[in-house]
Amino acid sequence: MKIATWNINGLRARLDFIQHWLDARQPDLVGLQELKTTDEDFPTATFKKAGYHSAFLGQKGWNGVAILAREPIQAAQLGLPGQEELGARLITVDYQDLSFTTVYCPNGKSTDHDDFPRKLAWFDALLDHFEEHHDPDRATILGGDINICPAPIDSWNEEALSGRIFHTDEERLRLQRLLDWGFVDLYRSCLPESRLFSWWDYRGGSFHRNQGLRIDLLFGTQRIRERVRAIEIDRDYRKKKEGLTASDHAPVIVDLE
Repeated sequence: MKIATWNINGLRARLDFIQHWLDARQPDLVGLQELKTTDEDFPTATFKKAGYHSAFLGQKGWNGVAILAREPIQAAQLGLPGQEELGARLITVDYQDLSFTTVYCPNGKSTDHDDFPRKLAWFDALLDHFEEHHDPDRATILGGDINICPAPIDSWNEEALSGRIFHTDEERLRLQRLLDWGFVDLYRSCLPESRLFSWWDYRGGSFHRNQGLRIDLLFGTQRIRERVRAIEIDRDYRKKKEGLTASDHAPVIVDLE
């Protein structure tokens, strides 16, 4: 079973590109973030034709999350309770024997911006939600655009960026609390020495210089970790395809037994 997460940076702008990727990679379950479209405009029929059922939580112009699946799905949770003011950022479905949540976590903008404490509060609410409504002994995946570099190895320049947004102790503490709850960073647990990234700024030739960050993550409980056969950052789909412009994020794909 192939499970993926991908910040697509606009569903309408990227729909043909997403279809190209679906045809090439044939995932079974996909979490999408940053839809930038409403529920009414979600292209359910287009994805159905491509072989995927959909569950989604949209928002006009901003945010928005969706899950595509080979089998019929229904949302078990839409939105993070108590954090509705920060927009459409969480959706959960049950798929076969596992629970799958995709999130588009707040960016925070900068450490001196009002959005930074709101970001930390959002992560606190996310942990509270998992403690109350999920079981660490169940096969559970949390994936998405996390907007935090877990460790220095996940940044192209930790020395220069340490203490700045995505690189603060406060943010990393929130990720550690999720790990303490029962999650494993699947990529890092499989590839402890790998220094690959999932996001590169469009500006300044960042992709070609490999000045990126690993901020798109797949977390799984131990029952998921035991089933992992391989995991990859699909860097090839950060490149243009047949004249179609890529997102600034690459998909992350885990292959489970």
